[in-house]
Amino acid sequence: MTLSHSPAPLNAPSPSPDEAARLPALLLRLLATLTEQLAAHAGQAASLRQVLRVLENGGYRWVTVTLLSPSGDRLIVADSTAAGDHQEISYQCGEGITGRVLQTGSEAVVPSIRNEPDFRDRFQRRRAPDWTDASFICVPVKLDKQIVGTLSADVPVCDPDTLRLRTEVLRVVAAMIAYDVAGRQREAMDRAATASENLRLRAALGEQFRPENMIGSSDLMRSVYRQIQQVAGSQVTVLLRGESGTGKELVATAIHYASDRCDRPFVRVNCAALNEHLLESELFGHEKGAFTGAVQLRRGRIEEAEGGTLFLDEIGDFSPATQVKLLRVLQEREYQRVGSSHTRNADIRIIAATNRDLEAMVDDGTFRLDLYYRINVFPIVLPPLRERRDDILALANHILARCSQRLDKPIERISTTAITMLTAYHWPGNVRELENCIEYAVLVARGGVIDGRDLPATLQMPDATLPDGGISLKDMIDALQRDAIVEALKRHDGVVTRAARDLGITARMVHYKIDTLKIPYAALFPQRRHVKRDSGRE
Repeated sequence: MTLSHSPAPLNAPSPSPDEAARLPALLLRLLATLTEQLAAHAGQAASLRQVLRVLENGGYRWVTVTLLSPSGDRLIVADSTAAGDHQEISYQCGEGITGRVLQTGSEAVVPSIRNEPDFRDRFQRRRAPDWTDASFICVPVKLDKQIVGTLSADVPVCDPDTLRLRTEVLRVVAAMIAYDVAGRQREAMDRAATASENLRLRAALGEQFRPENMIGSSDLMRSVYRQIQQVAGSQVTVLLRGESGTGKELVATAIHYASDRCDRPFVRVNCAALNEHLLESELFGHEKGAFTGAVQLRRGRIEEAEGGTLFLDEIGDFSPATQVKLLRVLQEREYQRVGSSHTRNADIRIIAATNRDLEAMVDDGTFRLDLYYRINVFPIVLPPLRERRDDILALANHILARCSQRLDKPIERISTTAITMLTAYHWPGNVRELENCIEYAVLVARGGVIDGRDLPATLQMPDATLPDGGISLKDMIDALQRDAIVEALKRHDGVVTRAARDLGITARMVHYKIDTLKIPYAALFPQRRHVKRDSGRE
């Protein structure tokens, strides 16, 4: 059943007595049509739009449905017969007529919106000469006495009885569509919750992703981990930059094993260890008799890395002639063995690394500009150890466990004095130097603890342990207290009450000293980082 009634113009005069008499029957037919539409489209997304169109055919104009936002403080336009994009339109609680309906939970009827100062006309749609004046009706859409949205429309200016009748029809329609509107509201809330969870998970993944072969949780290292995660799944060339000993080979390994080439070869070439002729043969291979000493055919590292990843360490040491041949590999994925004219294809991913200033080398002509652009597709800069001091303790403990096992010398921990010296040192050799220092300390340590005196002489220098201008008496006392508390906590696996008993003070005082002396309790005892502060019980 459909209605043949067309929308009344909004500047039409009040209906005649005959028209007024026919209006109830017309509205009853409208409700019957709505019932049929809802039954035919039950559960379908199109049902709400069908309701709005039937209302428009029944003399209602600019029919609009709003939903309560997931936050519950505003109304969002869900659908409307008005032209234009309504997705960004909303009403705050108490704002305008529609916002007032949300605030009070009661319907609002405006006999003449031209004379209503609170009417927002948010759609900016009512313009002369098509429009002169209209009445506005807005009713709440409720489900189980809870507001889930509103239904509003314009009608021609009419007498109070006709306006009341049209309001009653909207009230009935609002009850009919309540389940539909509530369903849309739940979908909107689910979408908002899903979007929020996705953002949380992405942030958590960025925080938690760490290659198994790398140690460190400082902000600088988390940034490196995120970059590894971003580039690993692609095939682009990566350039690792940083000082010697910062772990560029570890990053290259992490990228390879996080990529889809992880089950293929990972081949390393130290370009600085070979001269020009040996490097060319090492990379591309050579034919038998290609040069003096080439007594047999040799496969190059590019061929060995087929399908996998080729890691070129210290690429800044390439000679100009080798740079040209490498450029061809990067551009065309082609190469030739030394002494051969047969062109071979190379299905490899290249990761390059350098500690040299390539930009300066380009300026002085020792490094080709086109090769620079070919390898500098996705640069990752590795921070020096002195800029990530928060990671020194974790790195030292990891290296200690490895060296202690390899040298078959059980070392339980590093003393507070030694930790202070390790974190104060400037580490020009970065992680590689730290590894050497810990290995030296494991060898010379007496007992199961590495003390400050067990560290190499380079860390015993005054400028490695003392600030400029010496140290004050208060600082010396604080350092003694810090060492005593940390040693007591380590003896008892971080249990504050037991450490306090050894020290002859209260647990509350130990907690106070942990804060004031800035003792890194969470880093020293990660397994107890969630222990509540209770002076009576741990």
